[in-house]
Amino acid sequence: MRTRVLPAVFGAILAMVCASVTAFAAPPNFDSAHPVERSRSSGGFFERLFGGGSGPMSRRTVSFNSRYKPGTIVISTRERRLYLVTGEGQALRYGIGVGRIGFTWRGVHRVSAKREWPDWTPPPQMLRRRPDLPRHMKGGEENPLGARALYLGSTLFRIHGSNEPETIGTAVSSGCFRLTNEDVIDLYDRVKVGATVVVQ
Repeated sequence: MRTRVLPAVFGAILAMVCASVTAFAAPPNFDSAHPVERSRSSGGFFERLFGGGSGPMSRRTVSFNSRYKPGTIVISTRERRLYLVTGEGQALRYGIGVGRIGFTWRGVHRVSAKREWPDWTPPPQMLRRRPDLPRHMKGGEENPLGARALYLGSTLFRIHGSNEPETIGTAVSSGCFRLTNEDVIDLYDRVKVGATVVVQ
């Protein structure tokens, strides 16, 4: 009887410890246009920071016949995918997080700037909704913009990273497009300032 009880008790204690560590380590989830706090986070520290993996949202080369020239970014809000046209009927496809209902948009812009580990300044309309937010946050691992950001024209919208890869493929933002940090670094290195971004 004792040999069955002790493993059960040990297993219960271990589960409680792991749950407590996960809850402590999970950072709040903010989007550059609409912060949303999360109570849980999947994976370890580096998985949350850089993402990656081999799931259905992972980066891959796919067939992509379009009229757009190589270097163009095409975002499909419905598919929750970002395509970087590479030419010859192909594109690099990335999984993205998109705007929640009421905050999606369509249009054409150009990449106006690129930043590594960008600072974040919540816009006034966000501060009216969330006066508890910091007025400014330096770039870093906890910053809501993640490892890289591509700025779209003169808008407040960005293509940026995230340290919560579990939000990729969901609709949680107020118009920005988020990738895992691993993917946004890859995209950042391939895209030039001035590149066309088509949001559909």
